[in-house]
Amino acid sequence: MSAPAVFRGAEPLIVSIPHAGVEIPPDVEENLVSLWLARQDADWWVDRLYDFADELGATVIRTPVSRTVIDVNRDPSGKSLYPGQATTELCPTTTFDGELLYRDGRAPDPSEIARRRELWFEPYHRAIGEEIARLRNRHASVVLFDAHSIRPRVPRLFDGVLPDLNFGTNSGVSCAPALTESLETIADRSDYSRVTNGRFKGGYITRHHGRPDKGVHAIQLELSTRTYLGEQPAKLAPDNWPPQMTRNGAAALRELLTRLLRACIDFAHKDAS
Repeated sequence: MSAPAVFRGAEPLIVSIPHAGVEIPPDVEENLVSLWLARQDADWWVDRLYDFADELGATVIRTPVSRTVIDVNRDPSGKSLYPGQATTELCPTTTFDGELLYRDGRAPDPSEIARRRELWFEPYHRAIGEEIARLRNRHASVVLFDAHSIRPRVPRLFDGVLPDLNFGTNSGVSCAPALTESLETIADRSDYSRVTNGRFKGGYITRHHGRPDKGVHAIQLELSTRTYLGEQPAKLAPDNWPPQMTRNGAAALRELLTRLLRACIDFAHKDAS
């Protein structure tokens, strides 16, 4: 199975893409209800959405491994990111809609979860830590931008329709207010709806690595898939999910994302001055 893919840039920006992977090893696949169901909740095409980031000089880190194998954005202790609200585990056993992922009696036990942590979870966070350290040797401040997407309607996780752009900063703990305000201003001048620290406040990556007092500012952007894939089908099925992403259909969003990432770089340079 593949290790995290790392493209090293020189600018003080790391783009983390933890959920676009769809690789599932055979020893996991044999226990699953279906591969399609296991890949249903991937952050589809997010790696393609941000494929311009390297041209801006950003460092890009992504795992090709499916979140069904292990979710590198969950607390490895098992502590819920959103106490009292529905969510998925470190090694998910259900989809976002609550459908069982594993055949009866075949869900991962503690020893299997520990094995997956060692193989895929720890390397991802080690890569983030190493790139933060490398860039902090060159820059006084670094921004970690955690890139995600999710369907606009997931009744088990939230009511109604999710806003287009969902920024998360662990309720203001993981990055400086000036960075948040800069990105909010750009978003509010666009045609997309926006919320900050709403249903999604940032996952383990944002909360664990964001240390503004040490020059590391972490922010998560959870995109509604409607911004680049159109409206969600009434019922997901293998013949309609995931839809293909087209360059034309995603052009406006990619232009906005470019401005957001440039603002992160500008902030890091100014914060260091």
